Amino acid sequence: MKPKATHKKNLVALNRAIGQMRGVQGMIEDEKYCIDIVNQIHAVVNALYRISENILAKHIEICLADAFKCGKTTEKDKKISELMSIVKRLHSIH
Repeated sequence: MKPKATHKKNLVALNRAIGQMRGVQGMIEDEKYCIDIVNQIHAVVNALYRISENILAKHIEICLADAFKCGKTTEKDKKISELMSIVKRLHSIH
């Protein structure tokens, strides 16, 4: 049986980011200083990027590697296409 990617370890980081977002919401409601709000938003965005990177790394480690082990060209092509698509999308964010 092939291994399945699990992302449970990212839940702690995701819950922390959700807490940070709630903090940003509170800062906005309390009309805190603009720069402080922007700094907190930036921290949340960075946390989400780190989570995304961890999940993508797990995808490459397990899903992509499995596609190459199975030897099916169609599966390899599909996984490469998915990976290239996400890499292009990530490069266009900034």
